[in-house]
Amino acid sequence: MDLRQMSTFVAVAEELHFGRASIRLNLAQPAVTAQVQAIEKELGVPLLIRSTRRVQLTPAGSVFYERCVQLLRYVDETCAVTQAVAGKAASKITIGTIHPATFGVLPDFLARIGRRYPDIRIHIRNGTTESIVRDIERGQVNIGFVRPLDNNGALRWQAITEERYLLAVAKDNALAEARTVTLDDLRRQKIISFSRSNLSYTERYFLETFREHELSDRIVYTCDDTLSLIALVSAGVGVGFVPEWAANLPNRNFRLKMVEEIDLRIGLGLAWSNQDPTANRDDIIEIGRQLASTIARGPVRKQHRN
Repeated sequence: MDLRQMSTFVAVAEELHFGRASIRLNLAQPAVTAQVQAIEKELGVPLLIRSTRRVQLTPAGSVFYERCVQLLRYVDETCAVTQAVAGKAASKITIGTIHPATFGVLPDFLARIGRRYPDIRIHIRNGTTESIVRDIERGQVNIGFVRPLDNNGALRWQAITEERYLLAVAKDNALAEARTVTLDDLRRQKIISFSRSNLSYTERYFLETFREHELSDRIVYTCDDTLSLIALVSAGVGVGFVPEWAANLPNRNFRLKMVEEIDLRIGLGLAWSNQDPTANRDDIIEIGRQLASTIARGPVRKQHRN
């Protein structure tokens, strides 16, 4: 059994799907299956329960997965510490990001890293704040763009910016031409909101805001992500709050409006582990702090009238 086989099993255990694991590993699916079978043969126990519809970990598989994650992380840390002692900067980093950062501050952040470290390779991994934090703690992500967190144990968080959320309305909605939008106007609309099985920071924030302004009973539709919400708004299904960066989307069939008495702003920042041995980690975090300062000094946002 070797590290390559362990990495393959970890991918299958996390994806619970051989096809997705093969795509993630850039390996042919038969090769992925063969590596997992080789591990099971060597151990003499089944690690996965396979059916035509799903893949599940056996109790032994769950234990083996956790040990593999720990071992692979230790190997990565050993390599990174060795390189750091020699003063060698990391040649590759993994950045976790929630979707709003992908469309917002991430491109500028990556450009700054590229200018500082032109030879560095960067992998972007999308996820929720919760999943990115787990990956940071496991050593699978070096830095993450996530919602506000408390410093806890080795976990650290640095504020970068606040995202302002505005009301998106279809162009043929009467509110699109209104000079002002009030709470009473909003109470006469069908509201589209976010909703997942596990509420994220953003979803909890919106639900609390809707309850505070007695708008909860106007929520008629829910969806998982911003782009889906925008598609529903553009189709005239209802109205919903979206990040201000949505104004930069091409061919949009909606307008962004401010709502009197509602000022929705959600924090976004960098998270990392202070035990991450990546030699140039601190320099990259400092690039994030410089980006935060640049944003803070930026021009005051104009009100959206169209």
